[in-house]
Amino acid sequence: MKLGSIGQMTFALGLAVITLLAIRVFFIPNATSPAPRSALGQLQSLELGKMPDFANIEDISTKKSTFFNYLRPAIEAQNQIIIHERQFLLAMIEQIDNGIGLSETDIERLQSITEKYQYAVKSYTRTTLIPLLKRIDIIPVDMVLVQAANESGWGSSRFAVEGNNFFGQWCFSQGCGLVPLARDNDKNHEVAVFDSPKDSIIAYMINLNTNQAYRLFRSIRADLRAQKIKPTAEKLVFGLINYSERKDEYIDELLEMLKHNKSFLTGNQANA
Repeated sequence: MKLGSIGQMTFALGLAVITLLAIRVFFIPNATSPAPRSALGQLQSLELGKMPDFANIEDISTKKSTFFNYLRPAIEAQNQIIIHERQFLLAMIEQIDNGIGLSETDIERLQSITEKYQYAVKSYTRTTLIPLLKRIDIIPVDMVLVQAANESGWGSSRFAVEGNNFFGQWCFSQGCGLVPLARDNDKNHEVAVFDSPKDSIIAYMINLNTNQAYRLFRSIRADLRAQKIKPTAEKLVFGLINYSERKDEYIDELLEMLKHNKSFLTGNQANA
């Protein structure tokens, strides 16, 4: 079939469009495309190895750098997992918006994510899934590191050494953890015991992203996102007002730690 000059131009233009679309689909990753499961598996299987004996590191600078360097990989890995979960959720919302049905695999993964983030939902629609984005978001590495240092005495506390608990997280059933030596007689809480420091980090991050006590933390983060402002440790730390009975004094202490340990924290900003 022969084409006139106009037909040839139209054909060439169409071919160019198809070529660009092919490049977009096959070579340029979609911002909302879920990560390959193999990549997630690598992040989930990351282990920190044997915990250093922080109490016997006498040099303060060495102790701080050792502490931050030990915990950082697991914190960054969990943030990457959260990013992948958020991308998957955005992809599912886009799929729904485009009238594309959810596959059985999609639904199974959505069920796993909603269970993880303790988010009850009867059906998967844009209306029900959008609020979940408020929970599925990263926590600045600097904030996690500084709070771990504060709560665990730089890894030297009894709860960190005996229970791998770096964030002072409680549990409330008898025998679930370690009984605080200074616990009041009318109290029944224990300090949770974890199989590894990594498990402590995972539980802490889920706690901040789900617990009713930290709604302010999540709201500050979501508001910053809406304004296209990076949610830094210095901005989000105010959302931890309910983390300690010391309230404002606790926040001030964390802010001071962020300031005074800046040289050790440089280069550890969480992904936006």
